[in-house]
Amino acid sequence: MFKRFCLLIVSICVSLTLPAQADTPKEPMWPILKEIHFEGRDIREDANDLISLDAPKRAEDAAIVPITIKLLKPQTETTYIKNIHLIIDNNPDPYSANFHLNPEMTDVEISTRVRVDQYTDMRVIAEMNDNSLHMVSRFVKASGGCSAPAGKDAAAAQARLGQMQIRMRQPQLNEPVHAQVIVSHPNYSGLQFDQKNRRYINAHYVDHIDIQFNGKSLIQIDAGISISEDPSVRFVFTPREEGTLKAFVRDSKDMTFNSEKTI
Repeated sequence: MFKRFCLLIVSICVSLTLPAQADTPKEPMWPILKEIHFEGRDIREDANDLISLDAPKRAEDAAIVPITIKLLKPQTETTYIKNIHLIIDNNPDPYSANFHLNPEMTDVEISTRVRVDQYTDMRVIAEMNDNSLHMVSRFVKASGGCSAPAGKDAAAAQARLGQMQIRMRQPQLNEPVHAQVIVSHPNYSGLQFDQKNRRYINAHYVDHIDIQFNGKSLIQIDAGISISEDPSVRFVFTPREEGTLKAFVRDSKDMTFNSEKTI
């Protein structure tokens, strides 16, 4: 624990010395982040035979960068991904999300939107049920996403806080279907500046999402400030029976929201 704390302090110190520009930092963050979050474990790089990460080379909007993570091999009872770690090296909080997956999700395809603060490597590390780690990465050109002003004013964001939608076409039993969970939330990073009040807006963001079907979790997501305003998660699942798809959301102030859709 003490070792991880010391490494985290080093990581913060390095990030504070990085130039305030879009260029790639001269001091790579990945060796430090790897030690902090994976503590010396072996990670197979360029695992393009197992998993893919689709992200734009140059983002149109650094505050809303679309990404898609896809498993290239079907999950089986004996070989499956239990966690997908998302790391954005040069963001203020690089460890951006952990997707905990139900092994019964045979088709894994997850899309969301993230903030990118400066030119960076973006990494997806798949953690298998045998605890092996497999990584793919993409370099993304974007800057200023973590401090970009919110898309809505504070009053409008507060009025819509926690409103949720679950979208999908009418599914067929035993057939994969795309579903999407959206929650209205400003997801303040703590780095946005309120021009009216001349102060920084306190961090307030969604930190946990649990998507369930008939009471069983399909995906649980632990997230941080790198997830964009109005968090959205698009995924694939195969309903084997009729039932109810539910989404439970908690934010950093322990506010909770939920929504459901009957299939």
